[in-house]
Amino acid sequence: MKAVAFDTPGGPEVLNVVDLPDPEVGQGEVLIRVQTAAVSPTDTMRRAGARTEGKEGPFVPGMDVAGIIEAIDADANTDLTVGEKVMAIVVPDGAHGAYAQRVVVPIESVVRMPEGATFAEACTLPMNGLTARLALDTLDLPEGSTLVVTGAAGILGGYVIQLAKADGLVVMADTSDADDELVLSLGADIVKLRGETFPDAVRTEFPKGVDAVVDAAVLEDDILPAVKDGGTVITIRGAKGERDRGVTFQPIWVANYAKERAKLDALRQQVEDGVLTLRVADVLQMEDAAEAHRKMEAGGIRGRIVLEFGDIPWA
Repeated sequence: MKAVAFDTPGGPEVLNVVDLPDPEVGQGEVLIRVQTAAVSPTDTMRRAGARTEGKEGPFVPGMDVAGIIEAIDADANTDLTVGEKVMAIVVPDGAHGAYAQRVVVPIESVVRMPEGATFAEACTLPMNGLTARLALDTLDLPEGSTLVVTGAAGILGGYVIQLAKADGLVVMADTSDADDELVLSLGADIVKLRGETFPDAVRTEFPKGVDAVVDAAVLEDDILPAVKDGGTVITIRGAKGERDRGVTFQPIWVANYAKERAKLDALRQQVEDGVLTLRVADVLQMEDAAEAHRKMEAGGIRGRIVLEFGDIPWA
């Protein structure tokens, strides 16, 4: 099979299309013939060297796929069937990444695609949708609580806003002038300009600070003044520990939700119900993976860039 991989970490230019052995279904696994894979910041970080130390390439990035089931472990107890259109979260391990024509994943990581969604749209949901769900589950805020979302115009921030509103939370989000309409359309109750003055704007709206922050923009200590005494900041790059005024920085790792099939299926249902919005910024061929990474790292993407891995005539 063809896959997009790198042997040595570096810039986007290290990504190449390579031939790798076709994966085989193991115990409790599903084989997916990939149609699309989403490109995320996690992929660009891995390409630059994150979590490759002490391992041998080729390394295949990617954590989100959509495609067609080609095979299922014969002994598995599942309602999935060969030929179904599905989406899945992939936890990369060596060659086991999403940028490939075929991947095998645990059955618990796979659900059907949302009805009416394209392959490109469906592959934007699993990893970031589960990350957003994990963030909110970790906070476990009661209805009516106040939440700040940074990086609100991005995919992760957008999913957090929409899920938080569905959970009955009051959401304030950061934005740029160009993104006001987008962030408001996602359901944020209050939007203010991002930057150094944003925590002050939060305190103007909520003088005691908000109950919690989901820090998709990785502001870390810069967002601390926005949080009430004893509040929580959910971090996505590992920042942790207690800060001033008893504010806790709580990291989350989506790999902990990679086998939460019921939660992924609930996200699928929320797409079908109009609660979640799938956003595709661009669709490129797998040969253009380096360009996709360049665009991702340049910033300003308001949706996911998606890589295509070839049409399936019988799909």
